[in-house]
Amino acid sequence: MTAHTAPPRPSLKLCAILFPFAFGGVAINVFFAFLLLKPLGINSVSPYLALLITLPLSLPATWLAARWIASLIAEAEAPTKNN
Repeated sequence: MTAHTAPPRPSLKLCAILFPFAFGGVAINVFFAFLLLKPLGINSVSPYLALLITLPLSLPATWLAARWIASLIAEAEAPTKNN
């Protein structure tokens, strides 16, 4: 993809497929981030609270992952230039 073209907009179907994976990845990172902050005096969170914190954070993560996958699909479907 060249620098002048905008990345393709991902479909809702692609976002729905990627949401569970993005949600799980963000949830694990949130939980472990609070465990790493414990030496600084910040209390660790329960896994259930980590899931609640993850809900709003996983939506942008899903959107970014879907945009990346959509750009890879567009690049694969684009005609190649033979010099």
